[in-house]
Amino acid sequence: MSASILVTGGTGTLGGHVLPLLQAAGQDLRVLSRRGREPREGVEYVTGDLLTGEGIDRAVAGVSTVLHLAGGPKGDDEATRTLVQAASRAGVGHLVYISVIGADTVPLGYFRAKLGAERAVAGSGSPWTVLRAAQFHDLVLTVAEKMAKLPVVPVPGGLRFQPVDSRDVAARLVHLTLGRPAGRVPDLAGPQVYGLGELVGGYLQARGRRRTMMPVRMPGKAGRAYRAGLNLSLEGVDVGSRSWEEYLAERLAPDRDIRTADRPAPSSS
Repeated sequence: MSASILVTGGTGTLGGHVLPLLQAAGQDLRVLSRRGREPREGVEYVTGDLLTGEGIDRAVAGVSTVLHLAGGPKGDDEATRTLVQAASRAGVGHLVYISVIGADTVPLGYFRAKLGAERAVAGSGSPWTVLRAAQFHDLVLTVAEKMAKLPVVPVPGGLRFQPVDSRDVAARLVHLTLGRPAGRVPDLAGPQVYGLGELVGGYLQARGRRRTMMPVRMPGKAGRAYRAGLNLSLEGVDVGSRSWEEYLAERLAPDRDIRTADRPAPSSS
């Protein structure tokens, strides 16, 4: 099967939304995976490792577009450099990369790696598009679940997020992937900014649980960056359609309407 688009990270949360949308648009796809998978109609799976470079030249051969969704807690800059170098050698006509809001402002290793990956894409010599998105609802839910297991939930004061639904991100990425290279496009964030206490409180309420929340102060440069809102994008931003409350109602409490419920928040530290 010949494929016009290579998708990295196609087996993850975002990839699970992106692949059917691309297929519905009539695209034959190639998906890069570290482990072998059986092909299915319209999707070819190839094995490769973005950190070592093994199999990457073979993965990009013959495709016109690379949609780079793969990511991890560290090493995204190195992995992306490996990918874009191979794509440049293969003459790929469009590189599309999903990054994170705050890549150039939040002084944490994850964000610095994302910025390094952006720079690798922009400096590849290939036409490119980069979309920065806020944290996904899925990630916030994972964090809330873990915090809710504690008898007392520590909530850093001033820590705010504008979580976005991964399906909204997928739809935007598919539009960008099927379009012309656009460089850095407007950020994509959720429809509302929440304090961390509000997000965890919404989860607890949806589960019918109670926890004591204890305000704490997040120290250092990262704490100052979050309190200043450097992880947020408030102007010139595209806004997703699904809120945190709607996501929770769908995932956790389909028979309850929590969209208008009060969300308890700790006082700021």
